[in-house]
Amino acid sequence: MKHTDIKVLFEDSAKFLNASVTVCGWVRTWRDSKSIAFIELNDGTSLKNLQLVIEKDKTEESMVKPALVVGCALQVVGTFIPSERNGFELSVQTITVLGGCPQDYPLQKKHHTLEFLRTIPHLRPRTKYFEAVFAVRNALSFAIHKYFNAHGYKYVHTPIITGSDCEGAGEMFRVTTQPWKTDCKNEQEYYAADFFGAKAGLTVSGQLEGEVAAMGLGKIYTFGPTFRAEHSNTTRHAAEFWQIEPEVCFCDLHDIIEIGEDFIKSIIKDVLSSCPEELAYFNERIEKGLIEKLNHVTESDFGKITYTEAVEVLKKSGKEFKYPVEWGCDLQTEHERYLTEEYFKKPVFVTDYPADIKAFYMKLNADGKTVAATDLLVPGIGEIIGCSEREADLEKLKAAMLKRGMPLESYSEYLDTRKYGSVPHSGFGLGFERMLMYITGVQNIRDTLLYPRTVGSL
Repeated sequence: MKHTDIKVLFEDSAKFLNASVTVCGWVRTWRDSKSIAFIELNDGTSLKNLQLVIEKDKTEESMVKPALVVGCALQVVGTFIPSERNGFELSVQTITVLGGCPQDYPLQKKHHTLEFLRTIPHLRPRTKYFEAVFAVRNALSFAIHKYFNAHGYKYVHTPIITGSDCEGAGEMFRVTTQPWKTDCKNEQEYYAADFFGAKAGLTVSGQLEGEVAAMGLGKIYTFGPTFRAEHSNTTRHAAEFWQIEPEVCFCDLHDIIEIGEDFIKSIIKDVLSSCPEELAYFNERIEKGLIEKLNHVTESDFGKITYTEAVEVLKKSGKEFKYPVEWGCDLQTEHERYLTEEYFKKPVFVTDYPADIKAFYMKLNADGKTVAATDLLVPGIGEIIGCSEREADLEKLKAAMLKRGMPLESYSEYLDTRKYGSVPHSGFGLGFERMLMYITGVQNIRDTLLYPRTVGSL
């Protein structure tokens, strides 16, 4: 049906001023008096509601009464006029109820807790908070594609169903067509009878396939859903999330760090430019100083420190951490936040982690103890990027895999990339929802996803 988006009305107000327009949307709130009624209408295109002004002596009561219901959907024809209080409003001529809404509509109140809204994920996009979240999510997605396209990367689509566990942590969801009851005598027989004739799972990362693509295309990126069956019921973990993973050939650790910093700054600048209204909302309601923080990031040189130096900083900090710090331990969120929020006061790359706490594919440094890897830590979140130079030496890569008990035959195609024309190459993984949390100030990853998948919650 022909209508004008509310966002377009506000952005091109001079064109529509004093003209008759048709709008559609949902009733957010309404007020009524003897001679006049007001409706706040929202269609999802703008955080701002359009106020409808209904003069009862000019509008049939049979039109007005059914429309004064929170949650119902309307089509409205009226004159777009200036308003001293709201900037602009619509003087109503006719109202048509497109979809009624009963009194048990859960969003009757103006403000609801996020905990309550998580119980109705199918309705929460109709709130201002989630309208803003998903507007920024959309803008951030486009900013990411825009960056890589402008820098000559090819966008590749890696498999969602795979037989390889990239991280080797055993946290894959199994994919099967087998019934829960089976007559198979053992595991091998069970998988042989399955759809693929082999054990299959949902991907935890597109990196290994991304490396394969980069070995012919030079530099690529993936941007797609990934899955981790990790029993972490925290504000930063979800079982299904989106990940961005560039892979760059002829690129060492220092090069990929430069790329990672430029990438983060670029996408933040892009969202600051394209979502001023939404970021102003988050700055006011969610995180005071958010816009200042984001501008500070784009204007600062990121810090850099080795893992060994970071451990010494943490040990000398005088802070009493829940998890004690010793060389060889994995840094916890509390350690990462101290480094970013109190020591550096900006994002920081921590480099050269112990090989034993990092993945098999990372290049072993000359000391034989650490790998050419880095995590980008940011204030308020902790790790946001995991990055490394990949091991390009076939024998060293095989040794790292055997040390971890990994079956080489399952990775024969991946190993072939080191056998046939191996080159230095590097890449990183960025959790999309964590980046969205950082840009918006949203505190829980469940509030960045349309339908959050977490432990015990489908």
